[in-house]
Amino acid sequence: MTPPGAPRVRSAQNARPARERPLVERAARRPQGTDRRRPPAIVVEKVSKTYELGQIKVRALREVSLQITRGDFVAIMGSSGSGKSTLMNILGCLDLPTGGRYLIDGTDVRDMDEDDLSDLRNRKIGFVFQSFNLVARTSALANVELPLAYAGVDRRVRRERAQQALSAVGMAKRLHHQPSELSGGQQQRVAVARALVTNPTMILADEPTGNLDSHSTEDVLRIFTRLNEESRTVVLITHEPDVAEQAKRVVHLSDGQVTEDRRSVGVHEPPPALRHLKTAHRPPRSEAQP
Repeated sequence: MTPPGAPRVRSAQNARPARERPLVERAARRPQGTDRRRPPAIVVEKVSKTYELGQIKVRALREVSLQITRGDFVAIMGSSGSGKSTLMNILGCLDLPTGGRYLIDGTDVRDMDEDDLSDLRNRKIGFVFQSFNLVARTSALANVELPLAYAGVDRRVRRERAQQALSAVGMAKRLHHQPSELSGGQQQRVAVARALVTNPTMILADEPTGNLDSHSTEDVLRIFTRLNEESRTVVLITHEPDVAEQAKRVVHLSDGQVTEDRRSVGVHEPPPALRHLKTAHRPPRSEAQP
């Protein structure tokens, strides 16, 4: 059984021959004269996900349908066990649905092998997680460089791009600091820079403010707001209502189903003005600023 959140691995007998060039590059080469209208960033059609725990089957998602337009800022809300993390894994191509289909930028992920899925993730999606997932005893600059190093980018180029990404999130003076030398908010800024360094069209953030105090939460949300104003699609998973209210659209999940889909701001309008956060995590009283 594949545990929740783990990438789906295909068996050797089902593996396809190695592709001649990257999937995204192939998809971009369209014959002249074809319809040039760009598809939605995300199309989820009756997606289900079932995990088998011995003889017990757990239905994490139940025929979820969802469409997200390019440039939107969407918050997906739900309590623990609602299916929001499972949906996040599917949207990020970290897992595949049991039923239904998922298209990202018009590309159906159902029949992709692991190489194609990895290619799609690296080129299209920037991930931000609650636990930061930074490499210990490694500088902020080196952490941000990692995705480019995996992609085989020249060292000089990747260092320059990593510096630019860190500057964009206000970390230009912390390039050589290790995670242990940074606050939680600063670590999350480095994680956001790492998500940005490949210039993805979409940002997926899974509880990105869950380990932050209210001040750091507001700082990180301002970064997401700015990224959305730059026409990037932002999908934020959260259980905090006032964090979700910073998005243009809020989708509620419960028992693996969409129970509410509410829009407060148009797709192409600026995100809501950042309001004071009431339920964001706060540091203990002894650590709070006077």
